[in-house]
Amino acid sequence: MTERVRPGTRRGSVRAPSSKSQAHRLLIAAALSGHGTAIRCDDLSADIMATIDCLNALGAEIVRDGEMLRVLPVFAKRYAANGEQAARKARPAPENEAQGACVCGERLLRCGESGSTLRFLLPLCGALGVSAAFEREGRLPERPLQPLDEQLTAHGMAIRSDGALLYVSGTLRAGEYTLPGNVSSQYVTGLLMALPLIGGESVLRIEGRLESADYVAMTLDTLEKAGIRVEAIDGGFRIPGGQRYDVPDGSAVEGDYSGAAFFLCMGALSKAGVTVTNLDPASKQGDRRVSELLARLGARVEYGADSVTVRRGALRGAVIDASMIPDLVPALSAVAALCEGETRFIHAERLRLKESDRLTATKNLIVALGGSARETDDGLIIAGKTRLEGGSVDACGDHRLAMTAAVAACGCVRDVIVPDAQCVNKSYPAFWNDMKRLEVEYMSNGYGENIRLTIFGQSHAPAIGVTIEGLPSGFEADMDALNRFLQRRAPGHNAYSTARKEADAPEFIAGLVNGKTCGAPVTAIIRN
Repeated sequence: MTERVRPGTRRGSVRAPSSKSQAHRLLIAAALSGHGTAIRCDDLSADIMATIDCLNALGAEIVRDGEMLRVLPVFAKRYAANGEQAARKARPAPENEAQGACVCGERLLRCGESGSTLRFLLPLCGALGVSAAFEREGRLPERPLQPLDEQLTAHGMAIRSDGALLYVSGTLRAGEYTLPGNVSSQYVTGLLMALPLIGGESVLRIEGRLESADYVAMTLDTLEKAGIRVEAIDGGFRIPGGQRYDVPDGSAVEGDYSGAAFFLCMGALSKAGVTVTNLDPASKQGDRRVSELLARLGARVEYGADSVTVRRGALRGAVIDASMIPDLVPALSAVAALCEGETRFIHAERLRLKESDRLTATKNLIVALGGSARETDDGLIIAGKTRLEGGSVDACGDHRLAMTAAVAACGCVRDVIVPDAQCVNKSYPAFWNDMKRLEVEYMSNGYGENIRLTIFGQSHAPAIGVTIEGLPSGFEADMDALNRFLQRRAPGHNAYSTARKEADAPEFIAGLVNGKTCGAPVTAIIRN
């Protein structure tokens, strides 16, 4: 699927989809509980579906019922005395009938391109003593698992990679685990969720600074709500063993700041602004920082009870440390490309290990649209411009790059063409539909090297108008010719005119002095 994105800033309101990050954690916790659970989750992305499919293959039964996901846990048979077995028989079969298929005797876990699914469930298979084969797609087989795999094999598991398949077996033992803090917080989350199930106490030590620490905080929050005890100690965590998960029935997945970030970045380029609803201001999601980072770039930010609104301010470059918010770099880069001055993203080297090399891919996207960007060893340097040209981009099959192209289109003068646009399904299937709900605030085009024409306003607004930049001073405005031209819009003059009560009476509000251009941009409006 190819998406052609019209140029021009956007205005309006959208509702954030369900948080992919929180849904992974909550579904795993529910599948490990001792009772059936209903979870409210409005949207299902490809990554969330991958986690559901894998949990079903491990013995859970997760089915969709409207806006609810009904979860019968992996341990359901152990709690048949509580009536769960009867509930299991009464429920519909899982949507994916192929769940539990085997490869050489192992359970087949189809994790698609979801790194979270693989890294969260890999330790869990060891905690459950399950032999499994993870089927990986896209760039996932190339993405690192070290040193998580080394820690797992040192504690009882066997792991073998064969192309797209990753075979795991053995039973995980309690003990002392050590992970670096600067590789992936997903490794930490996987162990924090699996180790409470093992008999005996474990200690997880973190070497160095823990990057993306907010994602670990989200994990700890989910564990606490599920009744799991984890003690923070100096340099890591102490995890008592032999615990049981107990997720409250009716838990809800909150709105996704990661998906909302793209629309909030669009708002930073718009005078009227964009509002995103379904956002919890007290969320543990790391990407909630997008609003404060946009404010640092000069945007105006307002907070509601469950919403964030961002409008254009005096945008200027800044230095942004991406160590805690790597997924925000592409979207913020599109804003930086339209700021005054230079923006530097530092400590973002982990982006090279995502669905694409996101540093190279983001730089190439900005340059392809007429912007100025270059890579450093650990980040990007972007020199802002007043506008971008537009054109075709290569999103590299990366959902965040495709959505970044849509943000950049708000500052372009020509359409932005996004091939393989369906890659947004990985995290935000409704993205393109949600974007089309926003109004185009204005469109701008250049003529030669000097003249630029920008149209603003829309039907049923107070006025529509045009600004013409680059006209030299001293040109006389021929009002008679202008009025004759406007008469072509009058009802009955052509097949496209519509009946209107108001007259087309242009008002020049800037750029004319005594009927002549003065060198400043000429702006005229017609009131509706």
